[in-house]
This record gives sequence, structure tokens and C-alpha cells, in this order.
Amino acid sequence: MKTSHTTQGAIGSPPFLKRLIASLGVLSLGLAGCAQPRDLSVQAQQPVPVQPQPQAERNSLATLRDRASADVDALVKLGPRVAGTPAMEQASAYLLEEYRKAGYVADIQTFTYSKFEDRGSSVSVGGTTLQGRALRRTAAGTPTARLVAVPNVGDRDDFAAANVKGAIAIVRRGTLPFAEKVRNAAAAGAVGLLIVNNESGNFSGTLTQDASIPVLALSREQGQPLLERSQRERLTAKLTVNAGQRTVTGRNVVAHLPGVTQPQVLLGGHYDSVLGSPGANDNASGTATVLSIARQLSTTPLGRQTWFVAFDGEEDGLHGSKAFVNAAGPQFLKGLKGMLNFDMVGVNNSLLISGTPSLAKQVQIENAKIAPLGSDYGSDHASFAAAGVPVLFFYRGMEPNYHKPSDRQINPTLLTETAQAALKMLPQLVSSNATGGSGNRQ
Repeated sequence: MKTSHTTQGAIGSPPFLKRLIASLGVLSLGLAGCAQPRDLSVQAQQPVPVQPQPQAERNSLATLRDRASADVDALVKLGPRVAGTPAMEQASAYLLEEYRKAGYVADIQTFTYSKFEDRGSSVSVGGTTLQGRALRRTAAGTPTARLVAVPNVGDRDDFAAANVKGAIAIVRRGTLPFAEKVRNAAAAGAVGLLIVNNESGNFSGTLTQDASIPVLALSREQGQPLLERSQRERLTAKLTVNAGQRTVTGRNVVAHLPGVTQPQVLLGGHYDSVLGSPGANDNASGTATVLSIARQLSTTPLGRQTWFVAFDGEEDGLHGSKAFVNAAGPQFLKGLKGMLNFDMVGVNNSLLISGTPSLAKQVQIENAKIAPLGSDYGSDHASFAAAGVPVLFFYRGMEPNYHKPSDRQINPTLLTETAQAALKMLPQLVSSNATGGSGNRQ
């Protein structure tokens, strides 16, 4: 996952603070930079009374599937759910209401962090403007200069052969890291750099160090014709890179049954998405799965052993889960026997798992169809694993709509299957002697 500097904030709602303090005994909450919720009276209100359905009707697989599908649809209709935007406030309000309808006490934990933001970057050539994506850690700027194509992959000799001094260079993506291409361009005297994707569509890139010149990514469809033209013609380009850092406020949604101050299990998944994507599979699917499990546990003894968290800021570097772990502190975390994370579980038939070997083995005993993931992926469970909490990651693999505007559909049956797989292993997890607090078990 992408990372950036985080200023961790305390949990913003007074009832939540009181419950954490009661469960932990002593908790240091003097954390800088925390923005308080806008309306504490709304966030502190009691669960909404609802007319309960019969348990069998409420928890039938068909009903669970339909409700999970409705949850995904409600989140997708808000559009891209990017941390710090009105869409995330609306999404958090929806989740608060749904958890409260299910009988839970639900609050918002706010936190702040510094986030890279592209405010609109492009390149203009001959009256035609092409929209691109600024690479993270690029310099901002608006140079106008001749456009020079760089051959091959953009190593030092390639830039020297192209004579890019005082020019905006354009080069293909591939072979060399972005940062090396940028260093070579700057060392050769270029005043800006365009990187053309080597496959369909555009890409989002991160430099490993701050760039001294503006850098813009172009899709293959836009950039390849421009690269070929610049090899044949003398062109002048205006590069506009309007990007920088800003402080955003994230919003974790935290829910538990009344009076449950020290859970044994924490279930979570992020509900933010990337810019431009409505995030049905990544990760309204995981969010809806956690909510489905919460509904099924609300009137059971297991429900009194469990907390549920919808994390914000995952796409920017796991900021929501890091904020939760830092605010909760070691005593709270030591009481957890496991953290179960659900991410991208609405597409692809095969359910995959990774995490603490003992927990992964337990799930596979309960369901032989679940396969090991093999290599782990960065998601919110990593923040808990780093703090010594046993973790389990539920995932169904990559798919063509990942991080694209087309991420709008999931298979709701897969959500119920994922929820049932987790529910099968929860009784054994709660009754086990395992606890956190003994180092990274991932």
C-alpha cells in the first residue's frame, strides 16, 4: 500500500472515549491534530429503535444476501468514496444508521493525515489538452518548452542522446523505476517529464524521493501518438502539474453492543475507495460483509465479544487502521484474540486467506474450499499484525475492474459465503487461549 506521514488523532466521540477508558484503565489521548466530529449530539445518540424481525427471517441466507447487496448499492451510489470528501461523510452516516438499527452503539473516530492531491494536471500541445495524472512527490510547475522524445526506456544515455536540456521530455514507462527516469531527466537538464503508459489506460505512480521537476503520467492511448509525433515534428508543449499535500480528516466507524468495552475479536474492512472509482468490490464488498456478520451476531453471545470497524484512509496508506491501533493502545490490543479483515470479497469464486498461521489453519479446517493466499497483501490487518494482534485476511484476488470507474458490480452470494466462513470459526477463536501482545504473528 501507499504510505505517507500520518498524524494520528484520538477517537472523537465522548461516549467512545469513555468506553475505551473504562476498558483500558489508563489511555493516553493527548494526540495532536485530531479534528472533532461536527455534531457530537448526533454521533452520541442512542441506537435507533426498530421493530425486530423474527430471527429466522432476519438471518435467512436470501435475506442476508439481499441486504448485503443493498448495502453495496447504497455505498456505490455515493460515487468515489475518497477520504476527506463529502461522499465519505455520507457513507459514514449510512453505516452509523445501519449499525444502530441492528442494535449497536456506533460512533465516529476521527483522525488526520497529510495526503497527496492532484488538483488537475495536463499537457497542452498545438491547442489540444491531454489530461494526465501527477505522480506522487512530483514538483508542481507550469513549464512551456519544446517537447523531446527520449528513446528506449530512459536511462542516462538515452536522455543524453535526446538532448533534453531546457525541454519537456517524453518517455515510455517500463524497465526502470519512475524515480530513476526522473533523476535521469533532471540530470540531463529537462524542465519536465511525461511518462507514457506501456499498457491500456493511465496509471497512478509514486516516486521514492521528491522530484525537482514536474512529472505527469499519460495513458497509452493519449501518450503514444504524442510520443510518435514528437519524434517526427518540432513541437512546443505546456506542462501543467497542479499537485501537492493537504491535510484530510478520516472517519472510522466503530460499532459494538452496549457495555462491551473489551472485545475478544475485532472485524473490519475499509470503506473508502480511490479517486474515480465507486469501489463496489474495493471495498464496499468487505464493508457489507462485516455489517452482515454484525447483524447476525447482534442477539448472540458472540456479539458481546466482538467489535466492528469500517476503516477510512486505507487507500492512502492504511491510515484508519493505524489511527485505531494507536488510539486503542497496548492493553486493549492485548485482549484481542484476533482481528479479521475483509477486502475485495465480492468478485471471483475462490475465497483466499492469509495472516496468522494458526488462524488460517483453523478456517481451512472449517472449510476445505478456502485456499491460502500465498503472499500477503497490504490491507488494514497489517496495522494490527504490527502491534502483535493475531490476524486473518479474507480476500478473493485481483479482478479487471480494480481501481477503475467500472468497479460497480459484485456477486452478493459471495458476500454471504464469506460471512458464513468467518462465522464458522468465530466460536473456536473466542474460546481459544490465544491473545495478542506477543509480537508480530503474521
